[in-house]
Amino acid sequence: MSLEIKIDDRTARLKLIEKNGNMLKVEVDDRIYELDCVMVEPGVYSVIYNNISYNIELIEKKDHRHYNVNTLYNSYDIEIIDAETKYRKNRSKDELDDIRKIASPMPGKVVKIPVSIGDKVKAGDTVIIVSAMKMESEYKVQKDRTVKEILVKEGDTIDGDQTLIVVE
Repeated sequence: MSLEIKIDDRTARLKLIEKNGNMLKVEVDDRIYELDCVMVEPGVYSVIYNNISYNIELIEKKDHRHYNVNTLYNSYDIEIIDAETKYRKNRSKDELDDIRKIASPMPGKVVKIPVSIGDKVKAGDTVIIVSAMKMESEYKVQKDRTVKEILVKEGDTIDGDQTLIVVE
């Protein structure tokens, strides 16, 4: 599993290399760390690195991608940058407002399609749910639309940037 994490104004690449019980081997920006990590209570972790113990508190903010992280001496704002976040940040506001083809930026599997051809959907309505990298992403329309075509079915494996649903 690999992702990017924005820590205050810095972005780091994080990759889980190996997990054996509470022993973790992670790569952060091409540097390998071997950690002993235990959750001591919900949101509080004890991490041992190079025989030094660190206590870390994670406080979820508005969604599962934003956290406040507190250590004994420092606090950090953390954002997990997943494929959906990258996709949205790379789109202009006008592009987002005028999306007529719904696509996933990465390969995955169609979990649910809660709409049918001809359905009128309102801005913010979910039209398809896709599972990619063990995370489910809901794709919503940005404006009131009508579902014109559904090009996949539930259970289908999809490619990145494949058109899944067309709205008008």
